[in-house]
Amino acid sequence: MVRLDAGAKRRGEAKARTAERLIVEGLRIEEYPGITFRDGPAGRRAALAGGPDVWEIIDTLKGTGLSGETAIKATAEWGSLTPAQVRIAVRYYGDFREEIDQRITFNREEAVRQRAAWERAQDALA
Repeated sequence: MVRLDAGAKRRGEAKARTAERLIVEGLRIEEYPGITFRDGPAGRRAALAGGPDVWEIIDTLKGTGLSGETAIKATAEWGSLTPAQVRIAVRYYGDFREEIDQRITFNREEAVRQRAAWERAQDALA
C-alpha cells in the first residue's frame, strides 16, 4: 500500500483512481503480450514494449494504402518491427479502436496547430 500511496501522490490523483488504472492496464497487458503503457505530455497511452505507440503503428498501417499481410509487412519495415509486433498492435486496436482513433485525431490536430505556430513565427521573422 505504501507504493500505491506514493504513486497516487506522484501523479496527483486519488488512490482509488490509481488502483483502478493499474488494474485495467494490468489486465490489458496480460491480454495483449507486448503492450505496455506510457505517460506523455498528452496523457497515458498504449505502446509496444520497447517500440512505438500503438496509435503510430495503426496510423502508419492505414497510411500504407495496403491491406492484410502486405500492410503488416510494410508497417513492420517502417518501424523496424516484426510482423508479430504489428499484429499485436492491430489486435489491441481491434478491441480499443475508439481510444486509438482519438489519439490519432489528437496528434494530427496537434501537428496542424504546431505547424501554424511555426509559420506565424517565420512570418514574424520576415
